[in-house]
Amino acid sequence: MRQITGFSQYGFNLMNAKFNLSDLDLASLLASRVCHDVIGPVGAIVNGLEMLEEDNDEEMREIAMELVKKSAISASVKLKFSRLAFGAAGSAGMEIDLSEAGEISVEFSTTPRVTMEWDCPHQTRPKNQVKLLMNMILIGITTIPRGGVIKVTTTQDRENPHYEVRCTGSGAKFPENVGALMRAEVNVEDIDARDVQVYYTGLVARLTGLELSTQIFDDEAVFIATAMRPGT
Repeated sequence: MRQITGFSQYGFNLMNAKFNLSDLDLASLLASRVCHDVIGPVGAIVNGLEMLEEDNDEEMREIAMELVKKSAISASVKLKFSRLAFGAAGSAGMEIDLSEAGEISVEFSTTPRVTMEWDCPHQTRPKNQVKLLMNMILIGITTIPRGGVIKVTTTQDRENPHYEVRCTGSGAKFPENVGALMRAEVNVEDIDARDVQVYYTGLVARLTGLELSTQIFDDEAVFIATAMRPGT
């Protein structure tokens, strides 16, 4: 058994939010977040196309075309992930296939430094539960800035859902303000496009009635969403 040091656990009672962004501010900040994520690859596509127009050197044209292809794929993956994490992704009350969410999440998260393992049943789940899981993954990625492995699991029990995002990597840790943002215990004027995704995660958890908690082990950060216990 692996020796565990520096263990801590934080349960987030998200039902008593003190501060709430207006609908307009929330929509604006989320839009800014999505634009920030895709502007890089879209800008690279533009640069590649300009190179193709201006440079007749065959080698440079091949480099430019490769840049365009890679950037277009990156932009597409980011938009598909954002659609599930932030968008409507279908009508109200719709259920989403976990397998589809897994394919998109693996494609989005896998980089030369990060590997994702998706171990979830072939089931559909309520849309907001899947949105919550996608947002947990986004936070999980930030806990291993040096890279590592992200493992996503959930139980077969639809009536008592339990979602877990386990991130293993050197120096793994959660942002210091993650709890306050998810509990909406920060001044709304201090929330920017970088913070809004964490705030939004707490909002979605409140809508789904799931309780969030984090655990920190040696080089391992665990993010859990589970059905609230009676009386909480």
